[in-house]
Amino acid sequence: MTVSALVRHSPLEDWAPRFAALAPAVSLAERPFLTQLTLRVATGQRAAVSAALSCPLPERPCTATGGEGVEVLWLGPDEYLVLAPPGSEAALLSRVDGLCLSAVDTSAQRTALDLSGPHARDVLAHGCAIDLHPLGSPPGTCVQTLLARAGVVLVARGGDAFTVLVRSSFAGYLAAWLVDAATEYVGES
Repeated sequence: MTVSALVRHSPLEDWAPRFAALAPAVSLAERPFLTQLTLRVATGQRAAVSAALSCPLPERPCTATGGEGVEVLWLGPDEYLVLAPPGSEAALLSRVDGLCLSAVDTSAQRTALDLSGPHARDVLAHGCAIDLHPLGSPPGTCVQTLLARAGVVLVARGGDAFTVLVRSSFAGYLAAWLVDAATEYVGES
């Protein structure tokens, strides 16, 4: 009996043409297979974990920090989501081994969507209760919220750019909702 190799598929691998049709009003693209580690860190280990990741852990709730190819999002009082390029799960887990209350590879749980453009904020406002004005959500803000009734992690990047992390099982639903919400802006500059 032979075992076939597993082929990894992105939940939105067929959506690129529909996303491209929204430009230039909205730029929407999936960033598949992003490394995602969920860490729980005791207060006394924060400095050691920051050093191991070469990225400071966020000190304020609902913020994100960046380091050498790593981004850390605050999810809870001792909970963080580490984002890194695809394929770096094992290396990052070994760097924080023994330093965290828990460190779990959650890369397959969510996919990432990058949304930007002059109407990106308008599109998100159709289905999100968070104030996305730059004064209310400055760059580096990250929140867990509902977008079109789907649970997401939303990161404000600066300007009109956002990253939305959505569970893989809701990715198709959210992609369809985003395309529908952005359609009214297609053709506007």
